[in-house]
Amino acid sequence: MSTLQNKIDFAVIISATNANPNGDPLNGNRPRENFDGYGEISDVCIKRKIRNRLQDMGEKIFVQSDDRCDDGCDSLKKRAENCAALKALSNGKNTNRDDYAKAACAEWIDVRSFGQVFAFKGDTVSVGVRGPVSIQQAVSIDPVDIVSMQITKSVNSESAKQGKASDTMGAKHRVEFGLYVVKGSINCQLAEKTGFTDEDADKIKEALKTLFENDCSSARPEGSMEVCRLYWWKHNCKTPANSSAKVHRSLKVKLKDGVAKPMSFEDYDITLEELDGVKPEIYDMI
Repeated sequence: MSTLQNKIDFAVIISATNANPNGDPLNGNRPRENFDGYGEISDVCIKRKIRNRLQDMGEKIFVQSDDRCDDGCDSLKKRAENCAALKALSNGKNTNRDDYAKAACAEWIDVRSFGQVFAFKGDTVSVGVRGPVSIQQAVSIDPVDIVSMQITKSVNSESAKQGKASDTMGAKHRVEFGLYVVKGSINCQLAEKTGFTDEDADKIKEALKTLFENDCSSARPEGSMEVCRLYWWKHNCKTPANSSAKVHRSLKVKLKDGVAKPMSFEDYDITLEELDGVKPEIYDMI
């Protein structure tokens, strides 16, 4: 199958209800927010969920979570070493970087989508791959209210402790409600280098539509995170007249008049500015 011939832009509207969309480990795992109080979800978090969905769809993934490992490799280095195609191309300082990158892209869909740096301790050469799929961090439409509660454990973590130990206390944090927008693009020129195809783009689209399947946790109970709508702009050429920034700006999400505190997707008005030469596919998921 030929590589991607039409540039793609996309936007995903997602909601969080009594959930922690993306905790900040440097801030007590509180939901991420900027200095103005708007909620954030990092691009790394979103890519992790896309990788998980692709893995659920039966695709081979290079950057796997430890709890989702399906090939017995406990590190990226071991996964690379266990790949027969890469092993055959590895030749120390004489390794052909282009051939190595091409083989890695052919082996793993996340490498040919997002790119990857193959640089491990002890190796004499490093190989970098730039992927065509770029994703911005998600930002909420309005400032979010973060609710915190203290929790306790019913048992001590260690034995021989009398009464309540210091480790029995804790805290959980959640966003009462937030509507976030994820924006991204797929670049044709980089797709040519990694071998990213139209079929791969369709798989990314399907992953975005089902982003929170099999993603539930204590911080994100089942049903608390939801994909509300996906916009998928497929241009008619590799380098269209409308830039990604202009395409993304054409989607406008605004709180409805008279709504003081948003609590659902229906509390927002969503409009789409028409652009010459491109019209999005729109998928309503609720």
